[in-house]
Amino acid sequence: MSGDARPFTTGRTRRSLAAGGLALVGILLASLFAATGPAVAAPSAGQRIADALARSPVYVDPAYASAVPPAEQSRLTARIRQTKLPIKVALVPLTKGDAFDGDPQVLGDVLHERLGQRELILITMDPSYDALQGAEWPADRHQVFHAVAAVEFQADMKDAGLAARVARAVDLIAQGDGDRVYQEATAYLNGSPAPSPSAGATSGAHGGSSALPVILGVVAAVVLCAGGGLWVARRRRRGPRRGSGSPFAFPEAVFAAEEAADTAALRRRADAEVIALGELLDDADPQRRPGLGRALDAYAAAGKVLDAADGTPDLVGVLVLVAQGRDAYEGREDALPLCFFDPLHGRATRRLDWRPLGRRDTLHVAACRACGQAVRGHRAPEVLTDLDADGRRVPYFELPPQRSVWAATGYGALTPQGPAAPPLALDDPDALVPRILRGDFRGSA
Repeated sequence: MSGDARPFTTGRTRRSLAAGGLALVGILLASLFAATGPAVAAPSAGQRIADALARSPVYVDPAYASAVPPAEQSRLTARIRQTKLPIKVALVPLTKGDAFDGDPQVLGDVLHERLGQRELILITMDPSYDALQGAEWPADRHQVFHAVAAVEFQADMKDAGLAARVARAVDLIAQGDGDRVYQEATAYLNGSPAPSPSAGATSGAHGGSSALPVILGVVAAVVLCAGGGLWVARRRRRGPRRGSGSPFAFPEAVFAAEEAADTAALRRRADAEVIALGELLDDADPQRRPGLGRALDAYAAAGKVLDAADGTPDLVGVLVLVAQGRDAYEGREDALPLCFFDPLHGRATRRLDWRPLGRRDTLHVAACRACGQAVRGHRAPEVLTDLDADGRRVPYFELPPQRSVWAATGYGALTPQGPAAPPLALDDPDALVPRILRGDFRGSA
C-alpha cells in the first residue's frame, strides 16, 4: 500500500505545483497588464489639456495652482465668457524635452488641432521669461499678440501676480487695440518717457469692440521678457543693432524683428493663412464676387512665394498677398494696404509723402498709425529689414529693386508715380501680384 501511495502523492503534488505555477503566471500577467494598460490607453498631454479646455476656457496646471487658485480661475472664466470671444487660457509649465519640447508655439499648435476650433485665441506662458504669450487662429483679428505682450511692459503690472496679468490680457484682447497699447507700453524702450502706473490700468479697461481684420504674422513663438529691465539687459549683452547714423529705428521688442521672430512659426502662420484663403475662394460665387479673379491671382502668387520663401521678408510677402486676396474677395478696392515700413505693423491708416534721409526724391507711401506719427514728428519709423549683398542688415526697401520685388513695390504700399497718382490697381502690370506671377519674385529664380 505504501508503495502505491508514493506515486499518487507525487503526481498530485506535481499537478498542484503546475496549477500553482500557472496561477502565478496569470497573476503576474494580470499585474503587468494592469500596470501598462492604462498608460497605453491614457490620452496624450495635449489631448488631456484640450479636453479640459473644452469644458472650461481656463486650464491651470497644478504647478501654477498657487498663483491662480480655483477662485481666481472662476473669475477668469466669467471674465472670458463676458467677452464672447473664443479665448482659451492654458497655463502649463514647459521644459525642453517634454511633450511640447518646451515650446509654447508647439503647445498652441497642438491645442488648436485637438480643440478643432477654426477660430481660437490662446494665452499661454513663455517659459524662458515667465511671460504671457498670445496667439490667434486663423488671423490676428483682435491684435492678440501685441495685446498680450503689452501686459508685461505696463507699469502697473510690474509686480502683479499671474492671475492679474492674465485678466489684463483678456481685457486688452476684448478692447481690440492691442497694437496701440503695446506701442504706448514699450515707447520708453526707444527713449520716450516711461508710462505711469495709471496708464496701464487705463489701457486695460474693458472695451467690448474688436479690431478690423488685419494680417499680422504671428505668431507665434517670440522672445519676450517679463519686464523692460531684463529685456534691455539682454539687448545690451547682444550689442547694438543700429548702424552708425542709421535713419531708421529697427524694431526692438516688436515680434517682426528678424532675430526675435521665430521664422518657423511665421512660416506656419503664412501656410495657415494661404490655406484659409484657398478655402474661402473655393466656395465663392463669381456672380456675387466681382473681384474673385483678382483674389485667385493673389492666392496663386501667395502660394508661389510660400513655396520658395527663404526668410522673414518672403514670409511677410505671403501675408501681404493674402491680405490683397481678401481685399479683392471682399470688393475693398479702396482699402489701404499694409504698412510700407513694416507690413507686420498691420493695416495702413493713411498715405503720406516721405523723403528718405540723404535723398531728394519724395515717395508716396501707406503707413500705419505709429509710423505715420514718427514721420510727421521727424523721427525714424520702425522698419522691416533684409540682408544686402554684403550680408549687412538694411531696410528692405534699400535693396536694389531688380533683386527684391518687395523693395520694388514696397510690399504693394508704394506709389512710385507720385502723390497725385492713384494707387496701383491689383491687376496693374506694375502691381505686386502681376510681378510675382510673371516671375519677378527673387526667391523663385
